[in-house]
Amino acid sequence: MNRQNSRTHNLVLILIDTLVLIAAFVLAYIARVQYDPRPLLHNIYAYDYLFAFLLIVPFWIGIFALIGLYQSKTYNRRLVEWSKIAIGSFLGILLIIGWEYASEKELFPARLVAVYALFISFFLIVIEREVMRLIRTLNFRYGKGVKRLLIIGSSEVTGDLAHNLADTKHSGYHVVAIACEKKYLPVGINALHFSSPEAALKQLEALNITAIMQTELYENAERNQRILSEAQRFHAEYSFIPGESEFYSGKNTVDIFAGYPMITVYQTPLVGWGAIVKRIFDFFTSLVLIALLSPIFIILFIVKKLADPGPAFYISKRLSRFSQPIGLIKFRSMGAQYGGKDAAEEFREMGREDLAKEYERNRKVDNDPRITKFGNWLRATSLDELPQLFNVLKGDLSLVGPRPILPQEMKLARGRTALLHSVKSGVTGLWQVSGRSELSFNDRIELELFYAQNWTFWLDIKILFKTVWVVLRKKGAK
Repeated sequence: MNRQNSRTHNLVLILIDTLVLIAAFVLAYIARVQYDPRPLLHNIYAYDYLFAFLLIVPFWIGIFALIGLYQSKTYNRRLVEWSKIAIGSFLGILLIIGWEYASEKELFPARLVAVYALFISFFLIVIEREVMRLIRTLNFRYGKGVKRLLIIGSSEVTGDLAHNLADTKHSGYHVVAIACEKKYLPVGINALHFSSPEAALKQLEALNITAIMQTELYENAERNQRILSEAQRFHAEYSFIPGESEFYSGKNTVDIFAGYPMITVYQTPLVGWGAIVKRIFDFFTSLVLIALLSPIFIILFIVKKLADPGPAFYISKRLSRFSQPIGLIKFRSMGAQYGGKDAAEEFREMGREDLAKEYERNRKVDNDPRITKFGNWLRATSLDELPQLFNVLKGDLSLVGPRPILPQEMKLARGRTALLHSVKSGVTGLWQVSGRSELSFNDRIELELFYAQNWTFWLDIKILFKTVWVVLRKKGAK
């Protein structure tokens, strides 16, 4: 969509959200007052109830706007949008309850009306947004609101962008032309090719270009300035996407420094309030889980002592945030004589050169002879990792994060350890819910880096739920 269409879409969303919220409160009132025979706490007439809500609904819409429900980056991501709708609905109800308390005027005929309103408003707005998403997809399919795009730049990003935006009905873009060196021209994209930006800029009006994306910053400053100027002259939307991922992953802030706009690039979005909220969540969740699972801890401890003589716990030296060493606590799954040295060294001492090479190649082995029968069961069920909740409570680990690596694995991360350790390591993470032991070490590192650079609180919640499912299925556990 162009900017005018985007504004129109937002205005339509605001109008429909308003109507849906009114409908939700009307339905909540009817459900409790007319269809529930129990006595009411207060006699609130329908007119007074509706009038009071009409005064509050603009503030509720304001809450939706503040949490980003009218931004394209939100309604282009379904799960993010649903999460924000849930937050907005909850905050809206709190707003009304606060209004009721401050004004000392009863607004709800019964407490259950607020509960009904919360759930009805959430479900109706989700349904409404899904209908709007379908309408927008249909519009894109028939060419309505589509941005006609020119991509400029000779970089790997050029091809990735073209392929990602090629499905117009989902992206809202029609890749009309690409200005780049021939070797960077993406295969299979039906678009005009220009060998230079200057040649493409001459055709902006003829091609009716409404959006330009530049993926390469040229050494000649005048060349870059001309691209921007031509975009402004023809009122085309202009975006610059740096070819180096480090510039657009993590968290970026724009400020004014010495009279110049300054872009500050953080390694991860997990800074400031995000880090505080994550730590509070980790502390209380781990505390509750330890209390609830304490009978299982005791049973496992006793069985472990009976089945496998020796220490019940194994403390492994690992590296967490900022590459700081921590003592990772696990139920011991190997024989008591193992675990003090690097696995490859222990395999060689056992005369198993084949296993040593397999471990050095994959950082794991399929059939580890050091693991006991009970230890195999602990690993298959992931119960060996339960004591790590104490690491979380202490603050060494987070519930979700990159897997803490062994000190000797530092060299295997190919210089990416600093970014990997920009966040606290976790008990579970993207690696565990995306294949666990079935993935190679390099695949694991790529997933962990993605998490560090793209953290959100909702991503943590999603990973935690997926972890439960993966553990129950025993998928990839070794």
